Amino acid sequence: MKILVLSWEFPPRIVGGIARHVSELYPELVKLGDEIHLITPEFGQAALYELVEGIHVHRVSVSSGNDFLHWVVNLNASIGHYGGELVLSQADFDLVHAHDWLVGDGAIALKERFKIPLIATIHATEHGRYNGIHNSTQSYINDKENSLAYNAWRIVVCSHYMRQEVARVLHSPWDKIDVIYNGIRPEKKRQQQDFYAQGFRRQFAADEEKIVYYLGRMTYEKGIPVLLDAAPSILAKMGGNVKFVFIGGGRTEELKRQAWDLGIWHKCYFTGFLSDEYLDKFQTVADCAVFPSLYEPFGIVALESFASRVPVVVSDTGGFPEVVQHGKTGVITQANNPESLAWGILSVLQNPDYQQHLVDHAYNDLCQRFNWSQLALETQSVYERVIKERSLVKW
Repeated sequence: MKILVLSWEFPPRIVGGIARHVSELYPELVKLGDEIHLITPEFGQAALYELVEGIHVHRVSVSSGNDFLHWVVNLNASIGHYGGELVLSQADFDLVHAHDWLVGDGAIALKERFKIPLIATIHATEHGRYNGIHNSTQSYINDKENSLAYNAWRIVVCSHYMRQEVARVLHSPWDKIDVIYNGIRPEKKRQQQDFYAQGFRRQFAADEEKIVYYLGRMTYEKGIPVLLDAAPSILAKMGGNVKFVFIGGGRTEELKRQAWDLGIWHKCYFTGFLSDEYLDKFQTVADCAVFPSLYEPFGIVALESFASRVPVVVSDTGGFPEVVQHGKTGVITQANNPESLAWGILSVLQNPDYQQHLVDHAYNDLCQRFNWSQLALETQSVYERVIKERSLVKW
């Protein structure tokens, strides 16, 4: 099969989970014999064309525009133009696979111009992020998501929770939606042995302090204020010997102000973005990973912590209860409940044997349920179904 993949992020451009999803799924499909061409926006000094683990990566220039939505319009214009030239020169693409609404218009244009079936992976919805549609920008994005879902031959989502959400919010037929979990490459998180761990750890916390960290975007739906609200009671029960580390980019002014108002500023460290190499080292010295999301379609950050052998505490929202098995591979707490979150974190910090139990079972679970080679076979099965159905109809 020959697949044209569209994604607005791909390493080294990493914004959220899509970059890792795309960069780890498609090399497995290449191993299965598929030819993959990926169109993505140019970024930094990355080559405009290169072969990455068998993927033909085409990076297109995009005019900056007046704002983000204008940039997205320009992105789709570039994708449509470049993709059209690519299809005309290659002439034998079987499918177009679009990842999220940001590349939807370009994908739909290629589908209609060349009569190539479109598959859409919906990684999240605007309605879900904000618990409804409340302004014109959110309405615009919601309309784009609806258009992509409507035009797709099949829709792929990362959890059963998201299948329900896409059916409800984007009015998609239940039997048009396939659930394929996200995965991870555990070997990419090999334990770091070639550095002075204690000295490295002292960049973040004192020797007597436990390290509790959050990793991800600093956005509303990630529930970071809930962790800050839980921190005082955790500190009280741990004799003050905890440092809360917040890793990721985004607006942090209000979060820092909240930490100051709670009197815990000296126990918080906002690192900003960390490189993968630096993050891998950090996770070897951390004691607990916490993801208190208010909305989470899947929770690939939990898998990354599994692979790093860090015990995980999550909220019971979205796809987390499908990813984390409570009491076996992690601890599940009530969403938007600081007391419940504090209980979950303390149950990990105060019980070393329980920590070991969680990390051992979590690491084993990666190979059983979140293995990219198996998930690639499931994806290929969807591709084969669509190609067969396309062969039986006159477009």
